[in-house]
Amino acid sequence: MADPNTRYYAFRLFPPRPSFPADITGEEAEIMAEHVAYWTELLNAGIAVAFGAVADPSEAWGLAVVEAGPDTDINGLREHDPVIRRGLGARIEIYPMPNAVVRACRPTAPARYAVDPPRPAESSVTTR
Repeated sequence: MADPNTRYYAFRLFPPRPSFPADITGEEAEIMAEHVAYWTELLNAGIAVAFGAVADPSEAWGLAVVEAGPDTDINGLREHDPVIRRGLGARIEIYPMPNAVVRACRPTAPARYAVDPPRPAESSVTTR
């Protein structure tokens, strides 16, 4: 049974300008590498559930889903992100997910037939 004190949040990262990351500078690339390392640490600590760039054809942006206990400082997670702390010019908005549906545990192996279940093989035996 899920802990009733566990909450979920979506973090949306907006880039510093519309042309980002196509025209990323060396300093910005360094900050983004720190950003990925920061979120990787949160993932390994069990705080981040998933994070990454979103393949939205209209604009670049990032998404993270956070699992938070009652003592988690949600705004602190944003403020400690290197893209905010180091002044990249990006912004992060946080959205509560009050009705998040999550799986109880991670499956040990991916579902082989998540989209198309196997079809019965055609028989090589003919009937008359």
